[in-house]
Amino acid sequence: MKKFPPLFKGFPQFAHGGDYNPDQWWHDTPDIVDQDMAFARAAKCNTFSVGIFSWGEWEPEEGKFDFSRLDALMDRMAAEGNHVLLATPSAAFPNWMVNKYPQIAKMTSNGVRTPLAGRHCHCWRSPIYREKVTIINTKLAQRYGRHPALAGWHISNEYNTACYCPLCTEAFRNWLKSRYGTLEELNRAWWMRFWSHTYTRWEQVQPGLNCSDGLALDWFRFTTEQICDFMRHEIVPLKQYSDRPVTTNMMGYYPGVDYWRIAEVCDFIADDRYPGWTDLKDFPGTAARAAFCHDMHRAMKKRPWLLMESTPSNLNWQPYYRLKRPGLHRAEELLAVAHGADGVMYFQFRKGRGGSEKMHGAVVDHARSTGTRVFRDVAEVGETLEKIRPVLGTSTVPEVAVVFDWDAMTALNVSGGPSQSRKLVMETILAHYRALWELNIPADVIESRSDFSGYKLVIAPMLYALHPGVAGRIREFVENGGVWVSTYLTAYVNETNLCFLDGFPGGGLREVFGLWNEELDGLTPEDRQFITPAEDNMLGWTGRGEVADFAERIHPEGAEVLGVYGSDFYAGEPALTVNAFGRGFAYYQAARCDGKFLHDFYERLAAKHGVKTLLKTPPGIHVMLREGDGEKYLFFFNFQPKVQSFPLDGITGTEMVTGERVEKAMTLPAFGSAVVRLD
Repeated sequence: MKKFPPLFKGFPQFAHGGDYNPDQWWHDTPDIVDQDMAFARAAKCNTFSVGIFSWGEWEPEEGKFDFSRLDALMDRMAAEGNHVLLATPSAAFPNWMVNKYPQIAKMTSNGVRTPLAGRHCHCWRSPIYREKVTIINTKLAQRYGRHPALAGWHISNEYNTACYCPLCTEAFRNWLKSRYGTLEELNRAWWMRFWSHTYTRWEQVQPGLNCSDGLALDWFRFTTEQICDFMRHEIVPLKQYSDRPVTTNMMGYYPGVDYWRIAEVCDFIADDRYPGWTDLKDFPGTAARAAFCHDMHRAMKKRPWLLMESTPSNLNWQPYYRLKRPGLHRAEELLAVAHGADGVMYFQFRKGRGGSEKMHGAVVDHARSTGTRVFRDVAEVGETLEKIRPVLGTSTVPEVAVVFDWDAMTALNVSGGPSQSRKLVMETILAHYRALWELNIPADVIESRSDFSGYKLVIAPMLYALHPGVAGRIREFVENGGVWVSTYLTAYVNETNLCFLDGFPGGGLREVFGLWNEELDGLTPEDRQFITPAEDNMLGWTGRGEVADFAERIHPEGAEVLGVYGSDFYAGEPALTVNAFGRGFAYYQAARCDGKFLHDFYERLAAKHGVKTLLKTPPGIHVMLREGDGEKYLFFFNFQPKVQSFPLDGITGTEMVTGERVEKAMTLPAFGSAVVRLD
């Protein structure tokens, strides 16, 4: 495969830097930029997000703009050879604006306007707010759209939240009219005759009421579309006066927004990732959860992406204010690079003196010294990124995909059951992904509307709801030789949260999996259930799987039984099956099993169906590949707090930072990492 061009035109190096807010300092510290540029050179930082919350600085009074300090900053960045991701400031409006125009504030579901107490306090549809955003964005685009320091546009910041004001409510009703056409169809789709909630006028539709899980699901979709529409509105003047790419910073698998829709509006993908490392008994699990997000953001555009925010030190908003252990910061940042990032950045560059994030980690601490451990860690990352520059533009083409579908997760989470307190959709998907991560099997993280055809194996845990056409594409994928894995709670409802009839899995998948799911047992924490192998099963599985939370009673209709339940009244009944369908195979896990089972299952499945693993390694060792233009680069990580050595099974190459030859075996210190250019 060919290398991709740089994220930013004319900038063939890894982005390294962070959120930079000199406007919080320069009134009291006029030489703050001089100080910070010296720090930036020492830390080998070259890219900065500027202006994210600077609206009040640029427009201190309505219609009175002052960009003089921003002019000087942009020119200084260009002189230093640095690049700027210039932000549109819509995430936080200035005080004067909401005081004069209170109707720009978003409204809660109980009809109260939100005070200016945080950020994203605005209504998505307010004409006044949209007008003000257009004015400030136009001025920024006209002034800096082709500035030599401008790398791209950072649109707003971590878009989130919903507004229930009359404007947004009416927009929701119009969205529903476009989607369903008639009230009769809406009532049918949402099953509104339940509890006699039938709508007779569109004005009766009120978001925020828990009268229908169909309503709740559509409100989630509409809120995502509101955000997309607002983002498109922000981008118009930028594209008019600038040729630089646009993005916004996502928040991993944040449940409130479908980021696949946001991705469609972005030129490149950016994410904020804060692993925290608070689980001292399971550092590999923390790393795997971070890598899951990285693989999703690489898959969104099938090309390199940008880690927009991380922290070089503590997190002030997590339960525990943990220090990163030596080596862990470098490993965390390189993990993002290994999984496709062409840049790693921080929140924040300089730690603030006040406000809610004054204790959040930063490159430059309150001590204002290059001698801190954290600063040295950041400088080490900067030096490492320079030495591995040939990796830039390479990517990964996995044979495997894991399906994470925001709609399917939301449909189950807003439904009344099953098991209100233990649905654990995200946790289940992460558990399946982690098994691949431990086995060093590269994977994309996709949605159910993605193209399946390029993969050998697709895993779709708890795909509870199906969009129209998805079942047909699953059928086609398996018929054409693909291997598909699904689990309990698959294909229970359609796109409006109505249950399929004629047996689960619905939508036509019953034939693909060769089974009928009769009923679901929601286990209590005290319940003990497990699965054991069927004799002479196709995978040669010989272990045991501990079961928690969910166990379905299924009946094979052509599927081969691989495992059976071990206790309760359904002991001996099927729990794990495979169905030969066309030229492919459809596996079904009827119960939620532990991580040891998943690791064993996917190891055997990969061997059976020819799915490649990069290298067999001890627990806690992770390996990832990037390649392009005939070159291959292997990233090695030790996410255990101890030294580990392991054989390389014929892999040879050169470690890109130290220049040392690598062959036969590798030894990594606690939380150590390495990048090897393969021979």
